[in-house]
Amino acid sequence: MVIVLIGPMGCGKTRIGKLLAEKTGSLFDDADDFHPPENVEKMRAGIALEDKDRLGWLRILSERINSRLERDTPLVLACSALKQSYRDILGIDQKGVISVYLKGSFELLQKRLSSRTHEYMNDSLLTSQMKTMEEPADGLIVDISGSPEEITDEIIEKLHLTGTNR
Repeated sequence: MVIVLIGPMGCGKTRIGKLLAEKTGSLFDDADDFHPPENVEKMRAGIALEDKDRLGWLRILSERINSRLERDTPLVLACSALKQSYRDILGIDQKGVISVYLKGSFELLQKRLSSRTHEYMNDSLLTSQMKTMEEPADGLIVDISGSPEEITDEIIEKLHLTGTNR
């Protein structure tokens, strides 16, 4: 099984993803680590990525997901996957590849961003990401107002996960 944590910057994808992977014995990948240098420079400059910028990146992530599925290796992937078309490329089918949308208000996300630093994500991109975000019609939707531990435990409970999420 692959769990893809989706949502805009500041929603806790990386932190919750690491906790979830640890608690379920899964591998963890952060999609940010797979952006090509051109994308990183755009985001560092506060320039929102366009669909064409994301396509190669999404294909790389899709290959990683498929590789984990073929090997039957549980994976938690932190990936914004803001649009349904991006989630389609990733192969999210709510069976072998499940999405968990970490949902929060613009104000809460802004507050979280003000208390963290990111290697290249410019905080000014939040507005663009919120405008781009297409809320999923399926998958698990989790409110992010709780602590990362509470959110992780809720995901584990609602997806009926154990020490290994196979």
